[in-house]
Amino acid sequence: MPVLDVPTPDYMQDDELRMLADSADLFFQREAPPERIERWREAGQVERAFWKQAGDAGFLGVSIPTEYGGAGGDFRHDVALVEAVARNGVEGFGLSLHNVIILPYVMAHGTEEQKRRWLPKLCSGDSVSAIAMSEPGAGSDLQAIRTTAKKDGNGYRINGAKTFISNGQIADFIVVVAKTDPALGAKGVSLLVVETDEAEGFRRGKTLDKIGNDAQDTSELFFDDVWVPADNLLGTEEGRGFRQLMAELPRERLIIAVQSVQTMERAIAVTTEYVKERQAFGQRVFDFQNTQFKLAEAKAKATVAKVFVQDCVRRVLDGSLDITTAAIAKMWVTDTEWEIVDECLQLHGGYGYINDYPIARMFRSSRVQRIYGGSNEIMKVLIARSL
Repeated sequence: MPVLDVPTPDYMQDDELRMLADSADLFFQREAPPERIERWREAGQVERAFWKQAGDAGFLGVSIPTEYGGAGGDFRHDVALVEAVARNGVEGFGLSLHNVIILPYVMAHGTEEQKRRWLPKLCSGDSVSAIAMSEPGAGSDLQAIRTTAKKDGNGYRINGAKTFISNGQIADFIVVVAKTDPALGAKGVSLLVVETDEAEGFRRGKTLDKIGNDAQDTSELFFDDVWVPADNLLGTEEGRGFRQLMAELPRERLIIAVQSVQTMERAIAVTTEYVKERQAFGQRVFDFQNTQFKLAEAKAKATVAKVFVQDCVRRVLDGSLDITTAAIAKMWVTDTEWEIVDECLQLHGGYGYINDYPIARMFRSSRVQRIYGGSNEIMKVLIARSL
């Protein structure tokens, strides 16, 4: 029985979606058992072979049209898979980044030739994607980036450094945010694709040693006079990169909230199971009124978050999700996730501090939810602009 008594929304009550979710659960349970995930944690990355397995299973590019190698679904299919990844604790697997952020950039803004050239490999798992936005001196403020892409013959020379790049060690298809005309500020930002197998001057730095998400290869990337052909500019015009980024950010921020809801549910479930088994002072920890009150508060908050996120998903489907609402979802839901996971860890007592327990890993990995996709402080700025 689910921890949260929230009915499945009507837009998800589809036999095809249920079959997709069931298939994903079986796939992750079979192909990503705890011992394999532990190897990913030790290595600091998910192996490329798993991406190919996911592609062969039809889980990459599910919302991409079939003529480009995808499954022909829509945002609901992406949501079902992102929920399955979180529900099954498949740490490090950047499915949401690949399916919900990067492939839609190509689909929405790429030329017909670019879509036919790139999307089939991204959908099959033959290519793994990343997006290089953040820099050592520019995080949420994308207008402050210093990476440049200067015209050189029938192409561009890219120079700069990027950091905090998810999939950085294994990605071979990287969307780079660069300034094609630094004098124009935001209007001089463009998106260019670097295919790393053909990119002389491209270097991967170290995998960053994070406090959580141990299996995710978050890395530094360096572009030293990297030349790419002109047709690797995403779209047909320079200077449209900032608009392209802004157009996709509401959905990116919402998918972070979708992940947060799943983490809340999982945290409450494992904690409820733990406190019903753990004894203290001659009774179950669950039988203490404080425990019941804390879990009741967590369930209430998680329920509100889930209902709100479901409504936001509905608004993506009908085209009405706006920047402000997406910012509210990202800010409030990730803040709430952190509160709930922290309370759940407290109910584990000392064992909550031990990494062998799922709640400890959830605690460490939940912290970044309030930072990436635009920090929650930036979300507040966006929300305040609507007042």
